[in-house]
Amino acid sequence: MEAGLESKILSQGMNPEVVQQQISHFENGFPFLQIVAPATPDNGIKVLSEKELSHFKKTYPEKASQIEVVKFVPASGAASRMFKDLFAFLEGDGDISKSAFVQKFMNNIEKFAFYDDLNEVLQSQGSSINQKLDSKDYKGILAALLDADGLAYGSLPKGLLRFHTYPEERRTPAHEHLIEGVQYATGAGNTVKIHFTVSPEHESKFKAEIASILPKLEKEYGINFDISYSQQKKSTDTIAVNMDNTPFMEEDGSILFRPAGHGALLENLNDISADLIFIKNIDNVVPDRLKGDTKDYKMAIGGLLLEIQERVFEALLRLKNQQDDAAVSHAEHVLKHHLGVKFPESYEGKSLTEKAAYLESKLNRPLRVCGMVKNTGEPGGGPFWVKDGDGSLSLQIAETAQIDLNDPEAKKHFQGSTHFNPVDLVCGTKDFEGNDFDLLKYRDMMTGFITEKSKSGKELKALELPGLWNGAMAGWNTLFVEVPIITFNPVKTVNDLLRDEHQ
Repeated sequence: MEAGLESKILSQGMNPEVVQQQISHFENGFPFLQIVAPATPDNGIKVLSEKELSHFKKTYPEKASQIEVVKFVPASGAASRMFKDLFAFLEGDGDISKSAFVQKFMNNIEKFAFYDDLNEVLQSQGSSINQKLDSKDYKGILAALLDADGLAYGSLPKGLLRFHTYPEERRTPAHEHLIEGVQYATGAGNTVKIHFTVSPEHESKFKAEIASILPKLEKEYGINFDISYSQQKKSTDTIAVNMDNTPFMEEDGSILFRPAGHGALLENLNDISADLIFIKNIDNVVPDRLKGDTKDYKMAIGGLLLEIQERVFEALLRLKNQQDDAAVSHAEHVLKHHLGVKFPESYEGKSLTEKAAYLESKLNRPLRVCGMVKNTGEPGGGPFWVKDGDGSLSLQIAETAQIDLNDPEAKKHFQGSTHFNPVDLVCGTKDFEGNDFDLLKYRDMMTGFITEKSKSGKELKALELPGLWNGAMAGWNTLFVEVPIITFNPVKTVNDLLRDEHQ
């Protein structure tokens, strides 16, 4: 790297060695994952029986009350993409007949939880929603919804938009996550700990929203809340390059660095010390009448993780104290039958000492249980068996971009996938001696993504770090559990709020 470029990188607070590695990714690309089979209910996805579900609903709350539980909610994304079609209409000629999306929005406007707030804004401007509708001033309604001098929904994060209407209140996703926390994330000290990752410009608004809700909830449920926040670290940004892989320079002469996707949040997750961490996206919430399945299956995956973790810890303690045939055999059983790891062919040729070391290295890792829903055509990563560098097979969540669909065998495995990832995870991030794992050691840096963007009319290439639940957790021990489709209700566009699940 040229001295001038290195100096510029340092002056912008970034690490030249890391940046050089990022540039090499642009130059060389990323290898495809070696998927060898889809994970299915017959091979890799556990389907809970009613008896098992009942067991975890009974045992999990007691166990959770003795440990520190945290609910980790990525919430930094802006809601602007939710309103893409509305913004397009605002910038167009105002002919509603050209946009079925805007027609649906206007025809059902009273059903949105933000209706009253929107009407108040228009009334403060001397009008109302009904008057605007009567005069066909649709742009006036959308401007009041999206612009800064109105509700400013076009620049707010999803977590602070009104999603659901109740007789006594209208809730934001942030509010719904607090209610969910009471249902399955109450830990030691009768405390619900929730951590939101937020953008710097939105943190004060989040704090104000939470402060307006907590006193009532704490009184109603007789529970304590511990709410914390963090921001995606600037140091995780990745360099942008021109199409020839040279650094993309801003007009002021600085190098352009961009946020590196949700994989950057691994650093935030790594800063949390807890016995059990649930991860769920901010927009995947439902009204109270539909929360039952979410509560049951969150307790189930949490309870399953704690039971498997107990077996793993016991096996590791036995290996630590006495590396004999019995301890090795026990560890093999846990790894094969409880974690589902498929051993490499070379394993049988190892000595007892080598086997013990191998088993310890495989068992002593962060653990996650991931909910998987049946594939109904929704985009998203899926569960697969992947061949690791040592020849063993492990369960991984793979995005479509990580799979070589030009390879007939890989394409066959991809098409045979029956489930996809709704971002419904519970994590165990402490080792058998109670120490926090350094989660950064268990990511696969060869599983990033390269995308093409543009800025100031110039094309560029951007780099995303390994996704939080993809490559960032590639070295974790993983279990997949089927969860009901009703537990997956993301809001990608504003009209998704008109679905029955959000009414």
